[in-house]
Amino acid sequence: MEVTEVRVRKMETGGNLKGFATITFDNCFVVHNIKIIEDKDSVLFIAMPASKTRTGEYRDIVHPINSEFRNSLQAKILEAFANTPDG
Repeated sequence: MEVTEVRVRKMETGGNLKGFATITFDNCFVVHNIKIIEDKDSVLFIAMPASKTRTGEYRDIVHPINSEFRNSLQAKILEAFANTPDG
């Protein structure tokens, strides 16, 4: 599966949420609302789209199956984030 497009929308919230990403695979499958978050050490990471369960916990709707693919996906999203102008 090949990533064919990454789009980033930066947020100016002042909090730890820095933006959202949309990623397209093989020009035929899209995942929206991947969060770009900054931790307390100013390190950026991604959080997959999630929904709230009846018990109040959040569960990912989609997610990578292994850490190798997750790291690759995160690198591509964070590269696009770094190259996206503010505003």
